[in-house]
Amino acid sequence: MIELISQPWPWYVAGPLIALVMFSLLYFGNSFGVSSNLATMCSIAGAGKVSSFFKFDYTTRIWNLVFVLGAAIGGFIAHRYLTLEPGINLSADTISALTKLGVQNPGADYVPADIFNWSALYSIKGWIILVGGGFLVGFGARYAGGCTSGHAISGISDLQIPSMIAVVGFFIGGLIMTYLLLPFILGL
Repeated sequence: MIELISQPWPWYVAGPLIALVMFSLLYFGNSFGVSSNLATMCSIAGAGKVSSFFKFDYTTRIWNLVFVLGAAIGGFIAHRYLTLEPGINLSADTISALTKLGVQNPGADYVPADIFNWSALYSIKGWIILVGGGFLVGFGARYAGGCTSGHAISGISDLQIPSMIAVVGFFIGGLIMTYLLLPFILGL
């Protein structure tokens, strides 16, 4: 049983399960998104006293916090008890491309240790990737009105035009980062 659930699920199993979750959320009048949990946590902490944006009944969003907690616990269980081989399974082409860009030992861990570590903050490259990238992810999620998972899964399921535009923007941004900006930044 462990071997069965530790393998990636094929699209014809995972896809219908995602659709079932989405139809359930639509039926109950909810929408999926992970970044909206930050607003919920700020509302719980009392940020509604400072900004009207956080002034809402957070009890209607507790289910989403439980979902994120479940995702974190599920990720821990999957990594700790269901991972048959350590590390990640990157393609040979990806490893070759990252090695050519100067990333040491790509694929040995979930993130390249020479980029994502505390000592990287003492370099311009580290600041751009860690602080700049973190800022852009947070700003982008807020500016786009949601994160990639919310727009790509929930927004497109709801046939929302802004979500479709946002997803196209995510892909264009990813391509620009991968082929133009990342080689430049890693070359610093």
